[in-house]
Amino acid sequence: MDQQISVALSVAEKIRSRMFPSANSFLLAGSVVRGEATVTSDLDLIVVFNRVEHATRQSFLFADWPVEAFIHDPHTLMYFFDEVDRPTGVPSLANMVSEGIEVPGKTELGMLIKDLADQNIEAGPVPWGQQERDNSRYFISEMIEDIRAPRTPDELYPVVADLYTAVADHFCRSKNQWSAKGKSIPRRLKSLDPVFCRRFTDVFAAAFAKDDTAGVIQLCEDVLQPDGGLFFDGYNRDAPSNWRTTE
Repeated sequence: MDQQISVALSVAEKIRSRMFPSANSFLLAGSVVRGEATVTSDLDLIVVFNRVEHATRQSFLFADWPVEAFIHDPHTLMYFFDEVDRPTGVPSLANMVSEGIEVPGKTELGMLIKDLADQNIEAGPVPWGQQERDNSRYFISEMIEDIRAPRTPDELYPVVADLYTAVADHFCRSKNQWSAKGKSIPRRLKSLDPVFCRRFTDVFAAAFAKDDTAGVIQLCEDVLQPDGGLFFDGYNRDAPSNWRTTE
């Protein structure tokens, strides 16, 4: 076993015994178990009881380790899997449960929640309908126009940063595949299409390092093309009818 994982497991066991001794299942997850941790990485813990009043997220320091503990029971986990992960298209919690290492060893509850997580991941995200595709096309199209001739670099960089997430999300979700967010985006794109991932990272690096947006613009146009391309003229989106004051 990798030395870093071994150390992290030892710390996780101490956290369990001191802070969550009555937990019915306890998993170490995140970058540490994937062998991708850095010197500033935290420990992600899934702490599962047979029953809790509500799910809780706790952040704390333990033996100089930053720790994020996600406290659940099987029913709150299922809610997050079905009502948070699947609609948003990012299986954050399901991935942590699926890849997590149970501490100090396997339990019946741990095997159950891992099975539920795996089923959720296999089911995939809630498929995009036409409105979701149109919304994504419209917002990406708007951002492209903003970077074609930005007034200053100060205006360019925030839009390019937003495009980074939006284009990756459209690439994944338009194919009815799980998406990702933040630093997980390159890893997810590489798992789906290594060639596209290389192109994606190269054009955004050029945009940030050299203010060269030509590659990003072309990438956006190519990603949107299967759904009809850039979209502005004729776009329509209704606000919910209850978005009004009562007075």
